[in-house]
Amino acid sequence: MELSRVSRAGLKDTMDPHTVVASDTVYEGFIWDVQRDEFRMGDEDSTLKRDFITHPGAVSIVALDEQDRVLLINQYRHPVGMRMWEIPAGLLDVDGEPPHTAAQRELAEEADMTADDWHVLVDFHNSPGSSSEANRIFLARGLHEVPEADRHERDGEEAEIIVRFADLDDAVAAALSGQINSPAAVLGILAAHAARAQDWTSLRPVDSPWPGHPNFR
Repeated sequence: MELSRVSRAGLKDTMDPHTVVASDTVYEGFIWDVQRDEFRMGDEDSTLKRDFITHPGAVSIVALDEQDRVLLINQYRHPVGMRMWEIPAGLLDVDGEPPHTAAQRELAEEADMTADDWHVLVDFHNSPGSSSEANRIFLARGLHEVPEADRHERDGEEAEIIVRFADLDDAVAAALSGQINSPAAVLGILAAHAARAQDWTSLRPVDSPWPGHPNFR
C-alpha cells in the first residue's frame, strides 16, 4: 500500500475538541493535579476515560553567547535520581505574566543572565498522552551578567545549580549520544542548531500565537 504524502502546509496540529461528559479532579498535588475526563469519540455511544496531569505550562530558554556557546545548568532531579544538564526553564505560574516575560525572569533567576535579543525558537508538549503541559522554548542572545548585588537567591533544588557554557556543536553531540536527556534541552539544542543552519530565518517574534497553550490561543 502506498501512503499519500502530506504537504508542508498540512503538517500542522489542529484543535479537535471532543465532547466531555464528566470531569473530576482525582488528585490534588503540591505543584499539579490529576484530572479524570470521560469523553466521547465522534458519534460513538460509548465513552473513554483518561487521567492526566493538569499543568500551567512552562517556558525554557536556549541562551547563546557571541561564540555560539549554549548556556546550560546542571541540577538535581529527584524523580529520576540524576543531576541533569538542562537549559533554564520555569513554570508559567504567575497570573497574567506573558510567556516571554516569564522566560526573562527565569533566565535571570536560574542563570544570573539577561539578554538583549529574544525570539521564539520552538514549541512542544512534554507528554500529550498524560499531561496538558505546553512548553515554549525561546532563543536569547546578546547576553549580560546580572550584577552580583541584584542576583536572585536560589533555594531548594535550585540552590545547587551549576551554570556553564558549552559549544553548540558539542551540546548537539551530547544530545544525540544520549549524554543529555532533558527533553527541553535536547529539543532546544537541536532546534537552535537547525535554526542556525537556516541563518535564523525560522525564528518567530516573542509574542507569536501559541495555540498549544489554552491561555495564549
